[in-house]
Amino acid sequence: MSWTDERVELLKKMWSEGQSASQIAKELGGVTRNAVIGKVHRLGLSNRSGGGAPQPAAAAPKAEAKAKPAPKREASPAPEPKPEPAPQAAAPAPSPARKAIIPAGQPLPPQPSANEISPEALAKVNEIEKKSKKLTLMELTERTCKWPVGDPATDDFWFCGLPTQQGKPYCDAHVGVAFQPMSSRRDRKR
Repeated sequence: MSWTDERVELLKKMWSEGQSASQIAKELGGVTRNAVIGKVHRLGLSNRSGGGAPQPAAAAPKAEAKAKPAPKREASPAPEPKPEPAPQAAAPAPSPARKAIIPAGQPLPPQPSANEISPEALAKVNEIEKKSKKLTLMELTERTCKWPVGDPATDDFWFCGLPTQQGKPYCDAHVGVAFQPMSSRRDRKR
């Protein structure tokens, strides 16, 4: 089906009379309701008024503009109810036991800190880092410790580079810091 001039004129006439897209499609034949709606929008006929369409359309924004200041004045009480929903939004957060997905922009739950790592493990890491090979990213292999040291944004950033523990990405000292026994993690949750 093609949109001939006659079909377009019939569409315009029926649309201005207020007939639905389904009724127009049925009258035209060989065209769907969605095709009629698409053509109406392409022709810019979305306003149902006939020849007086520009005037009511222009009058409507003025009426809306006059109506808008009143809601703006009423908007000052609106911020007061907003803080009330915020605690409700925070209420679902206390269920990290379910391993809930945290939406972007929300704070992460508390993470294990260096205080939770045994002092012996930290001392061992400090000694090992003095002996490390200080490799760059390009020098790492599957047999070198990939523990990052320093700030990646600076030139003083490197990887440990010592031989790894079998099946792990880190050396013995860094495995002791990165992988903690299950029982100690379980005790921390209580």
